[in-house]
Order: sequence, then structure tokens, then C-alpha cells
Amino acid sequence: MKNSPSILIVEDEQAIREGLTDVLIYHGFHVEVAEDGLAGYDMAKSGRFDLLLLDVMVPHINGFDICKKIREQDRNQAIIMLTAKSSDDDIINGFQLGADDYVAKPFSITQLVLRIKAVLKRSVSEKLNNNIIVLDACTKIDLQNLCVQKDGSEFSFTKREANVLAYLHQHNDKPISREALLTAVWGYSPELAVETRTVDIHIARIRKKIEVDAKSPKFLVTVRGAGYRLLSRSEDT
Repeated sequence: MKNSPSILIVEDEQAIREGLTDVLIYHGFHVEVAEDGLAGYDMAKSGRFDLLLLDVMVPHINGFDICKKIREQDRNQAIIMLTAKSSDDDIINGFQLGADDYVAKPFSITQLVLRIKAVLKRSVSEKLNNNIIVLDACTKIDLQNLCVQKDGSEFSFTKREANVLAYLHQHNDKPISREALLTAVWGYSPELAVETRTVDIHIARIRKKIEVDAKSPKFLVTVRGAGYRLLSRSEDT
């Protein structure tokens, strides 16, 4: 019988920590906990957990710093941030550091469990195409190495940003809706009414890296009422 997925919860508030532990065990997960960031990082860097559930505001080492340190060691570790802050700056910071998803407090237990399952599912199944996306003579995206070369400079992508680009590239004959991206790239069921700005934030970040003017994009364009398209030509490596 396959072992249950293992989750590390790094959360300093006892009531939330114990409540999450009970809920996740009930849903079939193996759970370990840490009460502060230092202990959490020591446990997380062992690599034995399928997913890290990191509260942002924990003592000693905050959740953002744990995420950054772990992502430097393992770009495939599944990470979800728990935050009482829902401002774009905090969300963008988490994604920039490599978090797979964020959940703002207070949160629905049902949605949290579904989002954990979605992250776990995609973390073991997703694969980037081994190719180069050529946007123009000065801009080339390397999906395999998670970077873009633009006008002689190089900018790095998170794995999630690269997956968004790969999916848009594979379906560049038509606009792709936010809902379709949430299903294909984030693994959310179409029936799950997810309240998140994840797609919009990722699109904005990608545009800053690939466009000359992110406010007037010519590659990653919005088709009003339909979604997004990536306008490019490609060549295999």
C-alpha cells in the first residue's frame, strides 16, 4: 500500500497548528509540525516531506526565508504559504521565492485541502517541454533552464511561470482563460470555485520579464473576454 503523503506544518499559533494537524490527518496525510521557523527549516531541509505548509509570520526565520532557502536546494519541493496578509506585495513575494500557492487566513478548510491535493498532484506529474520559445530576434525563453534572454540580459523564471508559458505556447492558436490555466497549470478542478489572483499575478510577473513594456505587451497579450495568448515562433533544441 502506498504511504500517505507527508506534510510539514510550520505554524506558531497553537490553535491553528493543532486544528490543521487534526484536519490533515483526517484526510489521510502524515503530518509533522514545527512551532517556529528555525525548527521548521531544520526539518524541511531534510527533504523527507511531500509538501511544506509554511506560515509567513513565524519566529526566528519567517516563512518567506524558509521558502527561499528550500527553493535554493530543491526546485521541485511542493510549498504552500499561509498568510494573514493578502496584499499583492506579499503574494508576489511568495511566488517570486518559488512558492507553489498561497492561502490567506482565514481560510476554508475544504479549499485548503483541495489546494494541497492539487499541488501534490501537479508536483509529481508536471514536466516542462525541452524547447526554446523564440518571441523575436532579441527574446528567447529557455523552458528547461527556467530563464529568458532579452536584449542581452538574462532573467530567471519560477517553475510555475515556466509552466504557464509552456501551456500558453502549446495552445497558442487560441486565447486561454484564467479558469483553464488554473485547471491545467495549477491543477484545480473546474468545479472548484477558487478565489485567487494567482493567474493575474503570474501573468504580470512574466510580462515584466519578457516584454519591453509590460503595460503594452506584444507577446503575452490579453484577449478581452477570452483570456491570454502567447504570440511567438518556436524552434526545438
